[in-house]
Amino acid sequence: MEAARFISDIIQIVSAIDWSNIISDIPLPKAGVGGGIDAKESVDIIATIKYTFIFVFGVGALFGMGLAFAAKKFSVKKDPRVEQVVSVLASAHCGACGYPGCEQYAEAVVTDPAVSPNLCTPGGDKAAEMVALITGKKAEAREPLFSRIMCQGDWKKSVKRFKYEGVQDCRASVLAGGGDKACIYGCLGFGTCMKACPFDAIYMNEENLPVVDIVKCTGCAVCEQVCPKKVIEIIPAGKAVLVACHSKDKGADTRKSCQIGCIACGMCIKICPFEAPYIDNNSAVIDLKKCRVCGLCVRKCPTKAIVDFIPDRPKAFVIEDKCIGCNMCMKVCPVNAAEGELKKKHTIDKSKCIGCGICTARCPKQAIDGTFNALEVFAKAEEKQAAKKAAA
Repeated sequence: MEAARFISDIIQIVSAIDWSNIISDIPLPKAGVGGGIDAKESVDIIATIKYTFIFVFGVGALFGMGLAFAAKKFSVKKDPRVEQVVSVLASAHCGACGYPGCEQYAEAVVTDPAVSPNLCTPGGDKAAEMVALITGKKAEAREPLFSRIMCQGDWKKSVKRFKYEGVQDCRASVLAGGGDKACIYGCLGFGTCMKACPFDAIYMNEENLPVVDIVKCTGCAVCEQVCPKKVIEIIPAGKAVLVACHSKDKGADTRKSCQIGCIACGMCIKICPFEAPYIDNNSAVIDLKKCRVCGLCVRKCPTKAIVDFIPDRPKAFVIEDKCIGCNMCMKVCPVNAAEGELKKKHTIDKSKCIGCGICTARCPKQAIDGTFNALEVFAKAEEKQAAKKAAA
């Protein structure tokens, strides 16, 4: 109705125009070739313009109503919960959730029952709880993820092949012959990861090696994506003992390039009680599924290529009213810190204890506390006891 009224108004305006004065001086064309063809000597300009306007606006109105009908008919209704989820996410658009952006993840978590509500790593537990509340899902506890720099070869400890004077960016440096470092696998130290981090969780130390602030780090993986040498990995917080070297060169070549690189000597393999380390392509690798974070390999590594991200390990102590004197702690302690006689209360010599937690994990009565893994060991023991009672 509005379109028809609009067309009628246009026709009235066109009809009201005095076209006679406008076209009085315009010579009208004449036609006639031979005697058998006649042509009009005049053209009704007013009628022509009027019907042209009617035709154009009629076609426009018809197509407009058609488009409006199609838009209404085929419109996709958007769940209002999608906008609610977007509002509680970190809005970092980092892709850590596995989706291109926050809106795509919000739509997926609302519409797909299989998508977990705790995939927004930068948002943390708070965002997971809010998403779970909006979607009616359960937010399960998730271990924090941190960026780990898998290289310790700063500008003092590593050798340079040439002096790079271009743009101070790791990606630009790679274009100049693969980078200026003699070790082609190491961190170049121009701070590309620091500039890319959306949470200011990375800074460069005095020797141009990136350092991660785990208080600010959310594990969003942006730094991992921009690093041209792939020396940054996103790893669960609990996996704190790592070989911080990606060199694939032979041991002798690695020594020439870097003072702190892995030379694949195999010492970590010999000392590990859990068979977690192995050699792959001239470099030691720790199987994170097998590793119990005891830190023994860190002490034995001759080049210090293995890093312990638990800087201050608490020492073990014996809970006297639980100890039965079974000697298990004495059997498994790698530094002979556990002492005592069979069937008598044992003690731990703190001057010898390295806080590896092996005795805590192996004690059948959960009589050893104080180590980094004590809470986890006690929780698992309670779960086993509860399962036994339920089965009985």
